[in-house]
Amino acid sequence: MSILSTSQLTSAYPATNLERDQWVLQRRLERETLDPQKPYLFFVEQEFSASGDILLVATIFLTNRECPWRCVMCDLWRNTLTTSVPPGAIPAQIDFALSQLPEARVLKLYNSGSFFDPRAIPVEDHSAIADRANNFDCLIVENHPALVDDDCLRFRDRLKCGLEIAMGLETVHPDILPKLNKRMTLDQFSTAATFLRAHDIDLRVFVLVQPPFMQPHEAVLWAQRSVDFAFDCGATTVTLIPTRGGNGAMEVLAANQQFSPPRLETLEASFGYGLSLKRGRVFADLWDAEKITTCPDCRIPRIARLRQMNLSQINLAPVRCDSCDPAN
Repeated sequence: MSILSTSQLTSAYPATNLERDQWVLQRRLERETLDPQKPYLFFVEQEFSASGDILLVATIFLTNRECPWRCVMCDLWRNTLTTSVPPGAIPAQIDFALSQLPEARVLKLYNSGSFFDPRAIPVEDHSAIADRANNFDCLIVENHPALVDDDCLRFRDRLKCGLEIAMGLETVHPDILPKLNKRMTLDQFSTAATFLRAHDIDLRVFVLVQPPFMQPHEAVLWAQRSVDFAFDCGATTVTLIPTRGGNGAMEVLAANQQFSPPRLETLEASFGYGLSLKRGRVFADLWDAEKITTCPDCRIPRIARLRQMNLSQINLAPVRCDSCDPAN
């Protein structure tokens, strides 16, 4: 792992997008070494479906070229390549993963960027990818709002199964969203969402809980407003992601008191609000949940509660703990 210099830790976050790109790149840690013929991670997970069933989802994290955007909070680039994969590599990766996974009803292809970025997923592979997806009830891919266009429709027309596109909204905070360097406005997000809805493509939305530049006491409020906006845009599913460090840039922001990871209480409150709306499915992303700061005496049962809420879509009673709430 690279060690950041004192100047890197204290330098101010730039004001323009191009300067922010360089700032983020200069603070990166090491990239993983990957095989372009194999996905870097794959597994089967359970997910509560829109019909109320718990379905098995084959989730494959594809190895491909890095995303062209330089979001300050992103660590997904660590499992990407610096060059495009050759045609045929992505279908080979899918075959490799599916040959080792149990049968599932849903296929989720995440690629640390945008599925419709031709430098990441070769257009020549769309037909072969669709052939594999047609063995499932639904295919879920991720995409930047700027790349939502007729290419999505051409790919949809190859499918016999349903198509769901996941987009990162991150936050609706008017000052913080531009600072994330995602190069997206709320109007652009809304326009992309309207396009998908008009063409019968389901929308899944990612919302960051306590992104950088946000004060902890504001985090729940802005997560709630972001969830509201996502459903107003026609989302059928919203996933709440606790913002994490580990990419170099976030450590600099933390050292400059511009970022702190959310506590488990913040995720719980945001998740509970989303479920209470009953406007669609809401999930709490529990990747590395054991590392989220909270009371050590009740950490395990509280995370277990959130997992059960993911699978039931029901607001369960809070975990009682004498250590963090002596009034109990």
